[in-house]
Amino acid sequence: MTPAKQDQGITIQITNNFADLRVSLSGLRKLVKAVCSRFAGQGTPSTRYHIGIAIVDDSQIRELSSRFLSRKTTTDCLSFDLSGEEASQARGRNCKTLELAVNGQMAARQAALRGHSSQAELALYITHALLHNFGFDDSTGSGARKMHQAEDEVLQELGYGPVYNKGR
Repeated sequence: MTPAKQDQGITIQITNNFADLRVSLSGLRKLVKAVCSRFAGQGTPSTRYHIGIAIVDDSQIRELSSRFLSRKTTTDCLSFDLSGEEASQARGRNCKTLELAVNGQMAARQAALRGHSSQAELALYITHALLHNFGFDDSTGSGARKMHQAEDEVLQELGYGPVYNKGR
């Protein structure tokens, strides 16, 4: 577990439960800040963000998916907005609490298949999970295109390249 890091109203805590994946914590923090500053602007300027990220394996994400979504399959990421009224009051007004679970084992597998780094694939999963909390919805064709374009724009700006649409 790494200590929480606070910068510009964003507190980020990253826990890596999948030791087989090398992770640049500073790179992931930079990614989270970039996504928040670009897409969370719809909130008030004083909105604070508390973001927890757990990097897990297939079995852990399958367990979370089963418990919270009643799905028995593995997935790349899960995203939860825990910003209920009680949490906002406890932490102060205009506070968003987001929890992400990203599948490090799947990231390593997909990166090998798609020809880019596992760090880039993991960055895609984190970006995707955050965008869901900022109003993006990939359940329709047009929504998915918009979301994946936004993902690749952010990932290219941060040096990962076009991860989702690579080779498509």
